[in-house]
Amino acid sequence: MQLALTPEEAAFRDELRTFYATEIPAEIRARSRAGTEISKDDIVTTHKILNDHGLAVPSWPVEWGGKDWTPTQHQIWLDEMQLACVPEPLNFNAKMVGPVIAEFGSQAVKERFLPPTAALDIWWCQGFSEPEAGSDLASLRTTALRDGDSYVVNGQKTWTTLGQYADWIFCLVRTDPNAPKKQAGISFLLIDLDTPGITMRPIKLVDGSVEVNEVFFEDVRVPAENLVGEENQGWSYAKFLLGNERTGIAQVGRTKVKLAEVKERAKANGLLEDPLFAARLAEAENDVLALELTQMRVASGSKGGKPNPASSVLKLRGSQLQQLATELMMEVAGPDILPFPNGAEIASPDWAQHSAPRYLNYRKTSIYGGSNEVQRTIISSTILGL
Repeated sequence: MQLALTPEEAAFRDELRTFYATEIPAEIRARSRAGTEISKDDIVTTHKILNDHGLAVPSWPVEWGGKDWTPTQHQIWLDEMQLACVPEPLNFNAKMVGPVIAEFGSQAVKERFLPPTAALDIWWCQGFSEPEAGSDLASLRTTALRDGDSYVVNGQKTWTTLGQYADWIFCLVRTDPNAPKKQAGISFLLIDLDTPGITMRPIKLVDGSVEVNEVFFEDVRVPAENLVGEENQGWSYAKFLLGNERTGIAQVGRTKVKLAEVKERAKANGLLEDPLFAARLAEAENDVLALELTQMRVASGSKGGKPNPASSVLKLRGSQLQQLATELMMEVAGPDILPFPNGAEIASPDWAQHSAPRYLNYRKTSIYGGSNEVQRTIISSTILGL
């Protein structure tokens, strides 16, 4: 595998580096770097700037706004974005529902949904997990029964991230309750959240934030034309979507930025002189480098509706390293982590106050996109053949 960039690839990297530094507002990048909450307006502003320059959905087919890039160019696009602390295009649009519609949707569904999805004129959220169907997603019980030209949807979804901002939700629903296998009988349905019968309630998290929700469907009528692909084939589409999501969860660039901040602050307070801490930090940096090389190999692996199972390696290790970075930052902050959220009323620096909530929030990375226990099962059976 070639590790050094060619002159053309280096020029491509430099062009993107300049773009991110000059076209994305500095205050948005500063908030992203600091780990403070990125607002809806920040996400929309960044996404639309990227889309206006053809950089929001480069992995999509060219006819729908994608780029005819090499796998290395796609990786450079993502790495430089993360290193510049630019909020990425909204994952639900760019990496989840958009690719599924482009790959499996009818021409009418593509024409209707892909342009506004790329432009973030529709904000999507994900309706997969349920109270008793999280890691065991195939056990979902939300039903969508055909009634003339509509499906009637009843059930509940949970952990719906940023659902409070969303216009539409893409859902896995059970269209054949009598299917012989629980993976069968599931379909992929697009639902307007303004439809009567939908209720959304916020879930307050351990760090005090509200970024996830539960969604209830009571006799919600959804036009049958909002079905993606074929009825009862939704499980295959979900696996394709999750393959894309798991690759993005690795977050190599952002973990690099966070570890660099850990090193800078540890040097400032003398903790870097502790050989045990210095060894842990060095090991983390080496692990991120190893993950980066693995990511380069996987980058082009999810095509033609068949996700690369190695994306599970990226998800598993990437989530572990993100959590490790927050743990190291907590150690650097020491007792100053405690006073959050008293802000200016105390002497503790803002970065230290935010380290504990961020640590708590990042416990989720080993669960979403398929828990790490599920990823180990996929790796053992699909990659190692055990």
